[in-house]
Amino acid sequence: MSAVASRVVRLHEYGEPLDVLHEEQIEVAEPPEHRVRVKVIAVGLNPADWELCRGFMPARLPRGIGFDVAGVVDAVGIGVEGVEVGDVVVGFADFLAQPSAGVADVAILQSWVPVPEGLDPVQAAVLPMAVQTAAWTLDAMGVHPGSTVLVHGAGSMVGFAAVQIARREGAQVIATAGPTYAAELAGFGAAVTAYGDGMVARVRALAEGPVEHVLDTPPSHEGTLPALIEIAGNPDRVVTISNHEEARRLGARVNLDIISEPTPFEQLLPPYVTLAAAGQFRIPIAHTYPLDAWRDAVELSTSGRPRGKIVLLP
Repeated sequence: MSAVASRVVRLHEYGEPLDVLHEEQIEVAEPPEHRVRVKVIAVGLNPADWELCRGFMPARLPRGIGFDVAGVVDAVGIGVEGVEVGDVVVGFADFLAQPSAGVADVAILQSWVPVPEGLDPVQAAVLPMAVQTAAWTLDAMGVHPGSTVLVHGAGSMVGFAAVQIARREGAQVIATAGPTYAAELAGFGAAVTAYGDGMVARVRALAEGPVEHVLDTPPSHEGTLPALIEIAGNPDRVVTISNHEEARRLGARVNLDIISEPTPFEQLLPPYVTLAAAGQFRIPIAHTYPLDAWRDAVELSTSGRPRGKIVLLP
């Protein structure tokens, strides 16, 4: 094994994504212990990438973006078992420890699972963060068969995953969403209504009883939580993945604060990639871009209305 040349998109200072991200040519080293290196096929972009650019989870600079990666293994670190050069895998880039991440020709992965036969690696690349965030959060909330859960902003990708996961867990699901994915969410078995004026009354009518759990999934937007707390009747029943400051101020909960002993990625993701391969689980892709058009991809993803996952194809 040896270092290989790669285009990477990364930042040397924190700020707004399009201001601080730059494409560079670097050498990506051999994978360290318990890591693999892949030739990237596809990388799914997430709102968390832009929060990282703004200083979330600070680490040594320069650093890269792109958590969700599908690729072909080209080097295996010491201590790695069960995977060989040439295998197609999907997983998380080692974005904290490495000077580059998934938006690159070559990436180091910190965790991964095989991409099964029948699943396009591009479709696989949009699964990891949405599935992990939704599954870990629903589990920490105590959602169980027969419980009623409101997924607010179910057209977001974590929300879209959460509706499917909660329904598979046997929960009654009410989803707030715009028109883009309303019909598909209803097809999963959710009762779907619009957000905005009158949402509280509409959700209560659909629930026909207490709403035990409320999951807030859209990108951060101040002023969202009071209506959700009104629906739940108790701020402790409301969990957000994005409105951290508002939640803590109002007594609601933040998913990062309540997740403990989560299911390891290597155990969590395989059932969902299997379901995706069978056409029984999906995260919608709004647009794919070649790596050279990464600035266009960032612009659409940060617009607030990507209407699905944005994927880069090196």
